[in-house]
Amino acid sequence: MTLHSQEEEMVEDLVGEEFERQPVPQSKLKSWKSFLGMYAGEHAAGTEFVIGPLFLTTGVSAFDLIVGLLIGNLLAVLSWRFLTAEIAVKYRLTLYYQLEKICGKKLVIAYNLANGVLFCFLAGSMITISATAVGIPFDMEMPKLTDTMPNGLTWIVIVLAIGAVISVIAARGFNTVSKAANYMSPVIVLAFLACGIVSLQELNVSSFSDFWNIWGEGSEPFPGQIKYTFWHIVLWSWFANAAMHVGMSDLSVFRFAKKASSGWTTAAGMYVGHYMAWIAAALLYAVYLKSPEAQIMLGNGEAPPVAPGPLAHKALGVFGIIAVVLAGWTTANPTIYRAGLAFQAILPKTSTFWVTIIAGSVATIAGLFPAFAMKLLDFVALYGFILAPVGAIIVFEHFFSEKAGIVSNYAEKSKIQYNKAVLFAWAISFGLFYFISLQFDVFLSFVTLPAWLMCGILFLVFSKYTQKQVLTKS
Repeated sequence: MTLHSQEEEMVEDLVGEEFERQPVPQSKLKSWKSFLGMYAGEHAAGTEFVIGPLFLTTGVSAFDLIVGLLIGNLLAVLSWRFLTAEIAVKYRLTLYYQLEKICGKKLVIAYNLANGVLFCFLAGSMITISATAVGIPFDMEMPKLTDTMPNGLTWIVIVLAIGAVISVIAARGFNTVSKAANYMSPVIVLAFLACGIVSLQELNVSSFSDFWNIWGEGSEPFPGQIKYTFWHIVLWSWFANAAMHVGMSDLSVFRFAKKASSGWTTAAGMYVGHYMAWIAAALLYAVYLKSPEAQIMLGNGEAPPVAPGPLAHKALGVFGIIAVVLAGWTTANPTIYRAGLAFQAILPKTSTFWVTIIAGSVATIAGLFPAFAMKLLDFVALYGFILAPVGAIIVFEHFFSEKAGIVSNYAEKSKIQYNKAVLFAWAISFGLFYFISLQFDVFLSFVTLPAWLMCGILFLVFSKYTQKQVLTKS
């Protein structure tokens, strides 16, 4: 046995299988195949059954949707490949431990708490989506676009049961999450494809022009929705997962990759999942909108409900129900896993299993409230905007610290509890652009990139100043 392998075994004995505060050892690295299944499963998922129909409610045109999604998803893949995966395989640390080295323990606690809670809310929306499928045999009342509170005892029981199963799977660690996604993702992808084909038949589509005319030149948005343009689609689809790629959350995933080129596997999620699945789900909703029930609601100035379970069930029967349940699981599992790592960074003496159970419990409680799923476009834009600028701290330090003449991992090396440069950079960039969004009614996805860039630049400037001050005093 070599000295290197002995060291790896010692690391495993000390930190277990998840390596929360150590680089992942060479023996535990995984090939691109592990990530392909995970990303295909995670992004051909329960939320897609809601996002696709919600695009229709915004009155988007065919060109804006089809071409906008093509470009936006490409930008997301490039962000994962050349930012997240590149940094992940160099350091092989979780986002939370890497931030602790830069920010200091006290400052990163606040971030970890916010990050974990937001991920729990996102996972909660996926539990909500699965519940709309499980509730069909029980004749459960489905949530409406305007619903915020649980609508009955049946709903509560079903959400709690689904949340318990998902939490246990996520708590078993990355290997279990990855395996679950690999097993389920082919079934889910097939279901979305089948939903699209059945819907095209229901809509009497026999040519590309018929398909294009489903959206045509666009329409007025549904009541309570805003009008989406080409740039809304491009930027929203790019930053739908901003917290994961430019926000660096998926450092925790890609630290297990053998090579940075594994970042290309996210294309399976973006194009099989987001691109194909969103359009297929939109077609399902287009079929429903032609029903007498939906037409009556539209005539009364109401938005017809977006309930994935009934939509998939109408198209595919029992297989549709199974697909929606599995789709919710494959997205909620890695999301709760990420949230568990965030909480584990706050409670380092608590095992990853139990903090993930805590995260799953929070997600399950959030899943009881349909508002997170019914307002998913707005919520995803908000959580990406909040978390993405923090990722700029890691990116700018990695690529520019030497040129800027600043010390990397400054909090760790100087033994400070919080790095003021990080706090001021995030607070100013977040505060300024959130104010612009509110004051001038600017769509949040439009200001995510400027906030991210500003945070990174301010971090370098403030780090240069504060580190210089410390050196002068010493």
